[in-house]
Amino acid sequence: MENSPQALIHVVDDEASLRRALVFLLESAGWQVAAHDSAESFLAAWTDPAPPGCLILDIRMPMMSGLELQRILNERNIRLPVIFLTGHADVSIAVQAMKHGACELIEKPFKDQVLLDAVGQAVRDDLAHRDEASTRQALRSRLDKLSPRELEVARLIVEGLPNKTIGQRLDISERTVQVHRLHVMEKIGIHSAAELTQIVLKADRE
Repeated sequence: MENSPQALIHVVDDEASLRRALVFLLESAGWQVAAHDSAESFLAAWTDPAPPGCLILDIRMPMMSGLELQRILNERNIRLPVIFLTGHADVSIAVQAMKHGACELIEKPFKDQVLLDAVGQAVRDDLAHRDEASTRQALRSRLDKLSPRELEVARLIVEGLPNKTIGQRLDISERTVQVHRLHVMEKIGIHSAAELTQIVLKADRE
């Protein structure tokens, strides 16, 4: 994979020697790296919006553990892919980490290529997620052009309801539904119910 020039790989590990080794490995592979000796220092340095990338995180650290940091990231809706490193083959920890959204769990000691492959995949996933989020936002902006009533009509069109049924549901005439339907198509810039359905479903996707 050709490394994304704007990507930043965060390394959070309290063991200085491993932290230096990880930075050297990643930089040798062409990645930009930011190293942190604790979860607290990572959070203090975090800026939003942040460049794409991923987080290489030690599970067991003093003060705040990797799992605790993962929980905080989830609470703050920070969607940075997490690769956990662990020296303890603890199944329950692995289950917790993956259940809460970790993209990979790698046991120490590990082969360099295993980590590099995981980083490459995590960055690809992050870039794809950002593209999807950008697309959703653009589609939501198009739907924001609609009045509340037009949006109601649009969502009922997406359900596959005919104009007559939509009118009955909203207690308006079928002719009024047709007018709203026309306005919906004009404002969003589409020509069919199928296009409208795609836009609404993609905009609603989390």
